[in-house]
Formats: sequence, C-alpha cells, structure tokens
Amino acid sequence: MKTNDQFADWAVELQSIAQNGLKYSHDVFDRERYQQVREIAAQMMEIKTEMSIKQVKTLFCGDEGYQTPKIETRAAIFKDDKILLVHEKLTDDWSMPGGWCEANLSTEENCIKEAKEESGRDVKPVLLIALQDRNKHNKPILATGIMKAFYLCQVIGGEFEENDETSDCRYFALDNLPKLSIDRNTPEQIKMCYEASKDNHWRTKFD
Repeated sequence: MKTNDQFADWAVELQSIAQNGLKYSHDVFDRERYQQVREIAAQMMEIKTEMSIKQVKTLFCGDEGYQTPKIETRAAIFKDDKILLVHEKLTDDWSMPGGWCEANLSTEENCIKEAKEESGRDVKPVLLIALQDRNKHNKPILATGIMKAFYLCQVIGGEFEENDETSDCRYFALDNLPKLSIDRNTPEQIKMCYEASKDNHWRTKFD
C-alpha cells in the first residue's frame, strides 16, 4: 500500500514487516523485537493520523497472519442521469451504498448485500468500474490498506426503508451533489462512475 506520504509509507512498511515476523518467527527474542517494531509503527501512525494510540492499534495492529489490504464495495446506481446516494447516520454525509466486504462473500455478492441494506434496492452488478487503493484517492489517510471496488449496478426491485446505517436515499445530479462522505466517495470517484455508466466500452480502472 502506497499513501503518497513517505512518513506514512514507512509506518506501513514497518508494521507489515512486524506482522509478518510475528506470524512466521518462532524465536521468542525475535518475536519480542518484531513486537517492538510494531509498537514504533503504531506510534508513527498515531502522529501522522492524529488518532488515539488505541484506535491505531485496533485498525493498524489488530490483524494477524500475513498482512493484506481490507476491501470494501460501492454500488453505482443511476436513474434519469442521476446517481443514487444514501444519507449516512454516522457521519451525516452522503455516499454510494457500500461497506466492508464480508469474509464469506465475493465482492459482487457484498455489493448486492450492501446496496440492499443501505438503499433497499435489489441490484445486479454489471460492470467493475474500478479497483482503487483507498489511500491514493480518499482522505484522511488511514492506518490500514483498503481496496475499494466500484460496481455499476442495475436496479431490479426494492424500496428504501430507514435502517441502522442510513436515514435517507435519493438520486442526485452530478452538478448538484450533496455533502459527501469523502472517506467513502469523492466527487472524482462519483464522476468516474458517471462516465462509466455512459461508456459502453469502459475498461476497468485499477491501481
């Protein structure tokens, strides 16, 4: 994972080395050293992200095994040249329906699940628009690697119902977007999805 920030990149690399070492090393002294390296990486990321050390350790140092990125999905749903966005209760901002990919689901299956839960829509993913490294496109920089999968989706049924995560669901024109949850989707990412919806020869973008 590259963040376009050298300090954060160093912290990520140190954390990765430490986590892999804790996974594969059986020498007790080596494991102590790897744990020390992990602590230093967490402190570096605390300084960079201004999150508490507890938050950093949960997000950044809470994984086990060989370090790999997490993945999330976003559903791009269009109607009458407008994109469907949901109002996030947690942030009071708007985003494309989506969320963390469940361990037992493919990205396509997760996209369908998240679209249903957050927007009430039954959808069929028809195109993988992009697979992006989150920290290259979204702010703030997070202390863990995340890949974002954007799917162009067709609605095949369903209606919105308020739920634990979202309080509203509406279609918005590209030139009249509401206050976005930049952590989840930027204006540039929404524009990318809009362009994909218009292009019959769209080629999946990837980092």
